[in-house]
Amino acid sequence: MTAFGKLIRTTAFRLTLVYLFLFALFAASLLAYFAWNTRRLITEQITTTVNVEIGEITAIYNRRGLHGLLTTMGNRALRPGANLYLLTAPNGQALAGNVGSLAPGVMSVQGWSETAYRRIDDQDKTDHRALVRVAEMDNGFRLLVGRDLEERRRLFGIVAKAAQWSILVVVVLGIGGGIFVARRVLRRIDAMTGTTKRIMAGDLSGRLPVGRSGDELDRLAENLNAMLERIEALMTGLKEVSDNIAHDLKTPLTRLRNRAEEALARSGSETDYRAALERTIEESDGLIRTFNALLMIARAESGQARGNMDDFDGADVANGIHELYEPLAEDDGMTLQVKTAPAPIHGNRELISQAVANLVENAIKYGRPDAGVEPMKADAREILIEARREGDQVLLSVTDHGPGIPEGDRKHAVERFVRLEASRTLPGSGLGLSLASAVATLHGGELRLGDAHPGLVATLVLPARAGGSDRLAAQTQDVPQKAA
Repeated sequence: MTAFGKLIRTTAFRLTLVYLFLFALFAASLLAYFAWNTRRLITEQITTTVNVEIGEITAIYNRRGLHGLLTTMGNRALRPGANLYLLTAPNGQALAGNVGSLAPGVMSVQGWSETAYRRIDDQDKTDHRALVRVAEMDNGFRLLVGRDLEERRRLFGIVAKAAQWSILVVVVLGIGGGIFVARRVLRRIDAMTGTTKRIMAGDLSGRLPVGRSGDELDRLAENLNAMLERIEALMTGLKEVSDNIAHDLKTPLTRLRNRAEEALARSGSETDYRAALERTIEESDGLIRTFNALLMIARAESGQARGNMDDFDGADVANGIHELYEPLAEDDGMTLQVKTAPAPIHGNRELISQAVANLVENAIKYGRPDAGVEPMKADAREILIEARREGDQVLLSVTDHGPGIPEGDRKHAVERFVRLEASRTLPGSGLGLSLASAVATLHGGELRLGDAHPGLVATLVLPARAGGSDRLAAQTQDVPQKAA
């Protein structure tokens, strides 16, 4: 398709033509209305003037008779730019006036009519047009008084010519403006099309050009760029997940296969086979937990869990996690405490509970004080779960007094399958913080990792439910806060 063909097929050009047609129609209608009103005004002026003159001439005839009438008409007919005058006898003979000829039958009909005429003193033989009135006087005399319509025709011609030129100018400027606008829009659309083709070819780093006008195309480009950034992040995450699955799950699968092969190779007793099967089941359960965590992260990141949102109190989640993990913490030599206040949340309770549980599991697993350092405080092995509201946010935090995470590694720690050097000797899949971060993002919040001096403070920052604090306060005003 040629450049001009693409140009005239654009929506901007077509809309310009539509608006041009409507504007030209409006302008033509306005000029036609003006011309019609001008014509009407001139006609009214003519009729008023003619009626006044007929009244004056009739009055003179009544006072001075026929002789005075003839004298008056003769004088008026000699004036420069005079009206048309004609007086005829009952037999139709012209007695006075400046009209040389009329269309047949004009004098036989009383009242108004538009007729062709010639003056007595006209040098050319061209007929003119006039608006005349015929009145019958006493004794059968007929009086014609009229006005030439050349002025009206000339004014109407001026308006008509102005309308023609105006419409021509409007059409030319409209088409020119339409071509300019269409070319400008087409250039931007072509630039967007080129970018989208590169993106479809696999280059997800391409972005649509954004101008500085802030118009609808710029807003569309900004939204599409934000969508492309999200898609690129998801595709990058998918690639990372695929790579991580290929690398991080290869080891437990290989270990699982080797143990099964070893059990088959050795002709041991039933006890040996049972032990091998138990180890195989344990390893399989770990793999299943890893895949479940991956699925839960995928659900959170894709937004599929938004359909299960409900209103609940974050303090109930913190208390429930404390009751569930308190025995496990005691078995590992840790002390689990909880401190709660009303924390209204609208979200997926299952995912938020799982996220807090992951933070508690990490604190139990990695929150022990350094073995080579003598704890200075009696609460060095304490893990604190907190739920509270601050302004329009709800904070669900887990604090331990272990080695913590260096500030430079905190951003890297929330990625999938990432395990820092200090924790590689301990069991785990490296998905706990990833799930907590994905859950926070799903609810419009974030996961913050801070320093407890010593230790780590992992906080889920979530939007508080609007208007929920008053209802929760009313429900819990007689219930003491729980602090274990």
